Amino acid sequence: MSQAPEPRKTLDPDQVAFWLARHPDFFVGREGLLQQLKVPHPHIDGAVSLLERLVMDLRERAEKAEGRLEHLLETARHNEAQYRRLRETLLALVEAQDRDTLAQTLATQLSEHFDTPSMALWCPATLSDSEPTPPQPPRHVLDQHASARLAALLDGRTSRCAKLSVSDWKCLLPHTKVPRKAGSCAISRLSAGEPLGYLLLASPDPECYRASMDTLFTEYLGDIVARLLMRLESRA
Repeated sequence: MSQAPEPRKTLDPDQVAFWLARHPDFFVGREGLLQQLKVPHPHIDGAVSLLERLVMDLRERAEKAEGRLEHLLETARHNEAQYRRLRETLLALVEAQDRDTLAQTLATQLSEHFDTPSMALWCPATLSDSEPTPPQPPRHVLDQHASARLAALLDGRTSRCAKLSVSDWKCLLPHTKVPRKAGSCAISRLSAGEPLGYLLLASPDPECYRASMDTLFTEYLGDIVARLLMRLESRA
């Protein structure tokens, strides 16, 4: 009676991979074996030689690296353009001789360089006591009602992006056309040792200023405007 053949033993793929990783010189002197190895094609049915597969992998890696490099270059170009626009804006602001000119210059710069549809600069009445004429839009005197609405939009923060209802638009941007539906805004509290008001950037597009957006730009601009307001106040 013949003895049943022993079951064929197969090597565990992970063990093979581990062994080859521990013996990188295995193919030295066995170059012919490398040429005989066939591996699955990465995109179509069939097999290719190991060398062809390596070339494909290297090409894909090179393309991905090139894509990442292009993304970095594009980001660098965008940041440089942003820097130049911000520099032009700040240089224009420091030339303002009064608070109305400061607000009007800021509105123009934001519209031309940063596609900001609307803005308002709200300052306490103490900054306007010595002025012979009322403030000109987009600058407004901060009254109790506007202050309450602006504080509610900030919700205890220094700066924030939020939805802007039609009623709030009427209250906080009275010099602009009121949209039919709710828009969005970026708001920053102005302060330089003391409360100086609020800077409000607004858009009729509800997705322009989303709550998840970073407010670093608005905060930075608000810090500059606050210090320029203080300087102009000291001249009055």
